[in-house]
Amino acid sequence: MYFEQLVPGKTIGFGPIKIEKDSMMEFAKKYANVPIHTDEEYAKTTHFGDIIAPGMLTFLEVWAEYLKKDFFGEQLIAGQSTKVEWLKPVFAGDIIYGEAKITELYDRNPKNGLAVLKIIAYDKDYEDVLKAVIHAVVKKS
Repeated sequence: MYFEQLVPGKTIGFGPIKIEKDSMMEFAKKYANVPIHTDEEYAKTTHFGDIIAPGMLTFLEVWAEYLKKDFFGEQLIAGQSTKVEWLKPVFAGDIIYGEAKITELYDRNPKNGLAVLKIIAYDKDYEDVLKAVIHAVVKKS
């Protein structure tokens, strides 16, 4: 969708997304190799009681699901920034859902604009597990 076609407040939902233990462990061992993500015996001694998914894995699972519906499509020029807040631990086997909303639009120049996208992911109890704000450069028609 071209920048001029975007509307603040436009929202899409997506999911369910299942956090698979094998994928979680593989990701953790490669990118977040710390005991709370990789050592089940250690994790049992923490207040979480079990290993938790690395936050970036959770975000990337949510992002991959969002991209199946993607507001911008081929008109996306580039991402400018992403800020993620992790609000609640995610465990292997958890099912999460997401909602993406265009919150702001900024005219940049004759060729493109900046769209601000807010993503909220939540669990089966509708408790937020993460929030992300993405600034995306989007082509004008």
